[in-house]
Amino acid sequence: MKKLITEFIGTFFLVLSAGLASGDLTVLIIGATLMVMIFAGGHISGAHYNPAVTLAVFIRGRCTLNEALGYWVAQFVAALVAALLVNYFKGESTPMVIQDTTKALIAELIATFALAYVVLNVATAKGTTGNSFYGLAIGFTVFALGSQVGPISGGALNPAVALGACVMKAFDWSNIWIYLVGCLIGGALAALVFKMNNADDK
Repeated sequence: MKKLITEFIGTFFLVLSAGLASGDLTVLIIGATLMVMIFAGGHISGAHYNPAVTLAVFIRGRCTLNEALGYWVAQFVAALVAALLVNYFKGESTPMVIQDTTKALIAELIATFALAYVVLNVATAKGTTGNSFYGLAIGFTVFALGSQVGPISGGALNPAVALGACVMKAFDWSNIWIYLVGCLIGGALAALVFKMNNADDK
């Protein structure tokens, strides 16, 4: 249960920051929030806070199917609660207009691939066991990639964040498939590449 509570808390504050942050520093604020929540919860749950990362960790072999499903429930429920709170604080947003859904899908896929690839290598690999930089590396990956693909897709890199954004009306519900498909495929591909590059890291 403590793992699920940790996943709920981390995902809640990640989605809350995505909804409340504004201005030029928005993506940095989101990345920084993710970083501190990873440092806070990494030793308990692994600090996924992202269904695509959970899928990558599952394929990599570092969590069971039951754990992964439980994480997904905690993450999506946390995103929903955070989004409703953002709506209470700020009111609903105006949905982002995606000009090209194919470009948005590819953007989310490759950006989430990068995020999951970093997570697997800095937080689960034997060669980086016990490092102190994993939270910073993951947070800055979100900052870097989110800044780049944000204008194309919204830069969710996370199906739970996308759900929250739809509830806040920042994303259009008709586009949620982009984040479910693109992010989950990106996470799965990252796990396969990790396993190929680290065949002896079981």
